[in-house]
Amino acid sequence: MLPDLRDFDALTRDFRWQIPERYNIASSTCTRWALTEPDRIAIIWKKPDGSVEPVTYGRLEADSNRLANTLVARGVRRGDRVALVLGQGAPAAIAHMAIYKMGAIAVPLAILFGTDALAYRLANSGARALITNAEGLAKVEQIRDGLGELAVILSIDGPAAHGVEGFDENLAQAASSFATVDTSPDDPAMMIYTSGTTGQPKGALHGHRVLLGHLPGIQMPHEFMPQPGDRMWTPADWAWAGGLLNALLPALHFGVPVIARKFEKFDADEAFALMADMDVRNAFVPPTALRMLRSVENPRATYDLKLRTLASAGETLGAETYVWGQDQLGLTINEAYGQTECNLVLASCAAIGVSRPGAIGRPVPGHEVGIIRPDGSLCDAGEQGQIAVKRPDPVMFLEYWDNPEATAAKFVGDWMTTGDQGIRDDEGYVHFFGRDDDVITSAGYRIGPGEIEDTLLKHPAVSLAAAVGKPDELRTEIVKAFVVLKSGVAPSDALARDIRDFVRTRMSAHSYPREVEFIDEMPMTTTGKVIRRALRARS
Repeated sequence: MLPDLRDFDALTRDFRWQIPERYNIASSTCTRWALTEPDRIAIIWKKPDGSVEPVTYGRLEADSNRLANTLVARGVRRGDRVALVLGQGAPAAIAHMAIYKMGAIAVPLAILFGTDALAYRLANSGARALITNAEGLAKVEQIRDGLGELAVILSIDGPAAHGVEGFDENLAQAASSFATVDTSPDDPAMMIYTSGTTGQPKGALHGHRVLLGHLPGIQMPHEFMPQPGDRMWTPADWAWAGGLLNALLPALHFGVPVIARKFEKFDADEAFALMADMDVRNAFVPPTALRMLRSVENPRATYDLKLRTLASAGETLGAETYVWGQDQLGLTINEAYGQTECNLVLASCAAIGVSRPGAIGRPVPGHEVGIIRPDGSLCDAGEQGQIAVKRPDPVMFLEYWDNPEATAAKFVGDWMTTGDQGIRDDEGYVHFFGRDDDVITSAGYRIGPGEIEDTLLKHPAVSLAAAVGKPDELRTEIVKAFVVLKSGVAPSDALARDIRDFVRTRMSAHSYPREVEFIDEMPMTTTGKVIRRALRARS
């Protein structure tokens, strides 16, 4: 935890990690609060029927103990993988606590995954047990024959198929006490699959220490969390590191109530209404969702917002959205950066002046982040290179599950590479340039898509945009833009020309999109990142 952020340079210089010899995520996010303040609110669950159910730390403790006893009774042991295919809600939080207490490994999987995506991850992880709902169960029933190691299935919607047991029924019959397994910070706690933007997704295995490693990276963008009245919400699926480790678990650690609400599809007005109705003070909203929020005019006049902090990560935020936050929300969006393998290592904090439009931020105290050349040497200020994080680091993954070759390839010496290109300026701010496979090479220029996309969003007709490289015999590649138009705007050749000229006059003759294609929907991963390979395939 950060003792004081206000003297950022001194804090960075003097920071030392304090990782205990024995540590379990559930002990710090659940049990300690249940022992001292059992009636303190942990989760405020807004259910699909509109009802609101508060969940105390006392209930979270007792129900997770009951679930742990249930799983142990069915043969699930320490080190076994337990998959979760659940939306935001109390059952997901209860399941995470139970799994950590058992010394098992949580494998959160997005409820939006199709059968192929689920089959790959369940088989690859060798999941022994699965906790899901009716929606997930319907998918799993189609692929169950190929999941020989999956022995236990619990459904929060009750038993609905052969070999499936009811979640609530089992909790009602199980004992409410359970002795948490003694774990070290390096014992595995969770496995989060990478987004799969390139190649098959890999299971990033994390130790219990991963939560402690996240805390400084939470306190920077959320400006000295916890503060009186803080309430956390994110639209991000808790199956993603952004939902689980940027919101749910750190908030529970700090004793900050978490708003849980499963969106079938993200809607800007519904999101603003939820934040207003639930008195949300702290939100983590990925950039794509923020751009959707921009479609609501003058939100503070329409909704009684009480936001204190707004953080964003997952893709580059862009200067346009940064300015929109100040103008329309009355606060500065604090950008952060990390990967599934090593999250929240760069961040901004407007409250202490660590904030620049178009920059991610500076290295979070406790993390050594560099811009490196291919040989692992550090780049000079202003020199483009790969963003990398130096080990050891408590937030860094242990390994890729069952993939030692990929684990080894992730490192250059002690630097964990990210595949993201960036530049460090003279003040230590890191500017995101683009992923290695996203950088466009045109007529000898290397062009990052982020700045182009940010400029495209300034056009009054554009709702969402992505820029990719299209093979070109003369220039190697040209910039091609894929654009989702705002509601009520019709695509036309004249509009495409206008958008091209709009970017050209604001950027340069070599980086404007020479082609503009209008699409109805942007292809995205379940974590809200644009799948540029899908766009390149149709270029």
